[in-house]
Amino acid sequence: MGTDLFVVFISNEEKKVPLWHQKASNSDDGFICWDYHVICIQSRRNKGEVLDLVWDLDSDLPFPSPFSQYVSDAIQPLAFGDSIYRRLFRVVHAPLFLQSFASDRSHMKDPAGNWIQLPPKYDPIVAADGTTNNLHEYIAISVDDVADLESMVNDVYSNKHGVVKSEEAYLVPNGAFMMMFA
Repeated sequence: MGTDLFVVFISNEEKKVPLWHQKASNSDDGFICWDYHVICIQSRRNKGEVLDLVWDLDSDLPFPSPFSQYVSDAIQPLAFGDSIYRRLFRVVHAPLFLQSFASDRSHMKDPAGNWIQLPPKYDPIVAADGTTNNLHEYIAISVDDVADLESMVNDVYSNKHGVVKSEEAYLVPNGAFMMMFA
């Protein structure tokens, strides 16, 4: 179950990730610069047809959105290439992520311990091994972490942190989710 799902963390070394069509934005085009953002991609193949969908709870685009529409409208590949806003994508196979990820929500508090925003109503997420917080391991993304092809093929299904792909390798011209490891 969930074998066609991938959790994707979008971030970079500077923690400045531009995205559009985001509900938290105050601008007409929905522009916001996140420190990191998380989406889910459902990647299906049916008789050679690509059926990739993006599930983004923070977007005002259709839910789910076809991958090509999400790339075009929300990600909007950067025209200025190699800059502090260059996005990196940590792709983790969802079944592995669900066993490994943990968040105690400490990132949602200010230094005095007050909530910056109210937390979700559900309990904090604890990993299968009892780990209570490892969010920082998923959002710490560097260009030095970008995987080669062999690592992508092997690690996306076995490494709890998945693989890191550059924006150029992640977004292909035809707008399909580049599943080099599928």
